[in-house]
Amino acid sequence: MKTILASVYAVNPFKGSEDGTGWNLILQIARFNKVIAITRENNRPHIERYLQENDVPEKSNIHFEYFDLPYWARFWKRGNKGALLYYYLWQFFLPRFVRKQKLQFDIVHNLNFHNDWTPSMLWKFKKPFVWGPVGHHPQIPKEYILPVYGTKKWLLDSLRWQAKKFFWNIDPLLSITKKKADYILAINSDVNKKLHVTKSKLVLMPAVATNDMLQANIQSAQFKIISVGRFVALKGFDVTIKSFANFYQQLPVEKKSAVKLVLVGNGPELPFLKKLIDSLGIKDAVEIILWVEREEMNRLYSEASLFFFPSHEGAGMVVPEALSCGLPVLCFDNAGPGEFITDSCGIKVPYTNYEDSITEFRKAINKVFESPTLLKHLSAGARIHFENTFQWNLKGDVLKNIYDNIA
Repeated sequence: MKTILASVYAVNPFKGSEDGTGWNLILQIARFNKVIAITRENNRPHIERYLQENDVPEKSNIHFEYFDLPYWARFWKRGNKGALLYYYLWQFFLPRFVRKQKLQFDIVHNLNFHNDWTPSMLWKFKKPFVWGPVGHHPQIPKEYILPVYGTKKWLLDSLRWQAKKFFWNIDPLLSITKKKADYILAINSDVNKKLHVTKSKLVLMPAVATNDMLQANIQSAQFKIISVGRFVALKGFDVTIKSFANFYQQLPVEKKSAVKLVLVGNGPELPFLKKLIDSLGIKDAVEIILWVEREEMNRLYSEASLFFFPSHEGAGMVVPEALSCGLPVLCFDNAGPGEFITDSCGIKVPYTNYEDSITEFRKAINKVFESPTLLKHLSAGARIHFENTFQWNLKGDVLKNIYDNIA
């Protein structure tokens, strides 16, 4: 049994997304090895409360250390504002903290909150070094953001992309990180289009997974389409709404009461999405639900028939959640959700142009709606794909093999 020093910036066992990923990957490391998990001080109360209230079989193999920069170096950080800059500095000063604590370990692993343009400093310990899962979000195609969200949002997205290009091409610490890493875990195939590392050190491992969320014996008389996520341009909720509107409006009157669109989330684009729904005349067929507790989310998934996720991102934690509930997934054929889905469990629509995408998604919805046999087939495929690909223990097995090989 080896000891893994893991840099885990975001950890919260009560949350999903990046925080939940951090927690679950720590547990997976601890199935086979000891782990020293270093995270931020603000995560301490959540971690300690969870460990007190729950039986965690791996607990004896886990040791947490909490590290933050001094107040003078972080007073400017407010929530998500400044998070990436603070993370960069946090990584930079982390080795000093580790040496001060006199921690003993065999392998270092920069585990989460990173992407393919922010470096790690763990290579400084001259130990076997694992980096990832490394994230990559592609730029939103111009025709899918500019006409819909306006010039300001498009410019902001373009500026973010230019900042990433600066780090990919200029940052010497990123170059050293790539060179020193023994293994790089990539969440999708686009990661190496920017990192350009040898294939021998690259392992494709989507960071997303989930525990089984299926609730049996829950049925709805309606054909419910559900879409979940933050209400931001990246998630493509405008595509969801417009595609559903096209589908809904071509239905005979007697069938309209049998379908419903459920949007679950919150975010800055909520007013815009509400206005869009009103303008399309589908208010009676759409329900918006703000974030709910996990148990309620399980019920909403299990009541639905189809999961619609036309996100432009490079990941999507909600996809395995939907698959675990036997929901076929409708998404773009991209390097994010598109790489999570096969023809056995969903339908992928290629990027063409905005209006054609709306049309193709409408056709896909109608195809599933009109064929109970196809829906049943895709639903069964979703469960199989979840069980074979998106359970946390499968991620733990990958990590164990990497640690064994690297040693």
